[in-house]
Amino acid sequence: MRSGAQVDVEVPDKDYDLEHDPANPRNWSKAKKWTSTTIVALYTFVAPLASSIMAPGLPDLAIKFGITDPTIIALTLSIFLLSFAIGPLFAAPLSEVYGRAWVLHLGNLFFFAFNLGCALSPNTVSFIIFRFLAGLAGGAPIACGGGVVSDLFAEHDRASAMALYSVGPLIGPAIGPVMGGFIAESVGIQYVFYVVIAITGVAAIIGIPLLRETYAPVIRLRLDNMTLDPEKTTAGNSALTHEMGKWAYLWLNLKRPVVLLTRSFILFILSLYMALIYGIYYLMFSTFPDLFSKVYHFSIGAGGLTYLGTGVGFLLAALFGARVSNKIYTYLAAKNGGKGKPEMRIPALIFGSFFVPVGLFWYGWSAQAKLHFMMPIIGTAIFGFGLMTSFLPISLYLVDTFTYAASATAAASMFRSLLGFAFPLFGQQMLTSLGYGGGNSLLAGLAIVVGIPFPVWIYFYGERMRANSSLTR
Repeated sequence: MRSGAQVDVEVPDKDYDLEHDPANPRNWSKAKKWTSTTIVALYTFVAPLASSIMAPGLPDLAIKFGITDPTIIALTLSIFLLSFAIGPLFAAPLSEVYGRAWVLHLGNLFFFAFNLGCALSPNTVSFIIFRFLAGLAGGAPIACGGGVVSDLFAEHDRASAMALYSVGPLIGPAIGPVMGGFIAESVGIQYVFYVVIAITGVAAIIGIPLLRETYAPVIRLRLDNMTLDPEKTTAGNSALTHEMGKWAYLWLNLKRPVVLLTRSFILFILSLYMALIYGIYYLMFSTFPDLFSKVYHFSIGAGGLTYLGTGVGFLLAALFGARVSNKIYTYLAAKNGGKGKPEMRIPALIFGSFFVPVGLFWYGWSAQAKLHFMMPIIGTAIFGFGLMTSFLPISLYLVDTFTYAASATAAASMFRSLLGFAFPLFGQQMLTSLGYGGGNSLLAGLAIVVGIPFPVWIYFYGERMRANSSLTR
């Protein structure tokens, strides 16, 4: 190992040292694997829950802090997603240097502290600062979760685990407003954050004693450091830091998500599509209170229930999508002599991509026509089904394809959270100008342009592009 570039490639390639070792997470018992996956899914659920739980209580928050500017009101909600985009850029590379477990634990503990700051904030500025910091800490499980699934499960059996992990970032924002609506209406907006704090505390109590390190290179290094052979210990440390220097190696890891996003067209286009539909998702959420309070005359508490439509769509997709994804992958791998390829994840993505515009058209035009309130909610359920059915194969494709799975998923997470932050800021103005039908039709058109042709292109030409890239496995 003679150069920094070689360090970037070779460290994960030594995973074979642990291939038959019980310490290798791939060789853990099913119970231990699924316990770890469930803990990570719980960590990953809490932050997205916090991102939207205050949405129905935004009018109360505006009264509490005397906010009159609608953009500032939207900012109190979406500033979380701006830092949520930045956090994984640090958390994912750090997990590939120091391991997944303590990055997850510390992120959760800081998240606890910053949400307490939100609850006790005396004014708008301090509230926005603590929301920003909470999003920064909350990005840790989003950054590391895909990597943990990759650490624990082989390609042919990781779809169900990825579905469980993926439910958090999607179902959290759907459940949050349901809880937040009734909490804000009954005891006040401040207690919304106390609920988040309580769930975060429970996650820490369960996670810290039960979650063990899953990243094989870090496990191997720790085992080498415990050995009595000083030459092996020295070699293990040198592999990671000595020849580059600690800070140079850390910088190499920190910049990796941005390098991946800018140097891999496949990662960029899949992240763009994921970001687009995620941005639409949060835009939809930011406009629910206005639609259902003014058009359908729902109270704050009842208005929170309208978010359940997307949640139902997510759950159906998590159950249905994981099974279909596994079956398609197994079938195509069998036709290929038993050898799977990342492109075998794409047919499930193409299937899910058709539901996204259908749900947007249904939601937008039924709201425009002021049909029965269940009609737009059904539209959001269709959209949620399409979003989750697309989200899962994209996540699996990234984990299957890239050598540094956590950095690849962190890059995608950054992109989608940035659009999740930006879309609500202009959403209400767009719908005021174009109407619910026209505005959602515009978004559906964008989803068709990005979500239909590019996955088909990746299915046929992705393998050729991966073969020419030094970033893939």
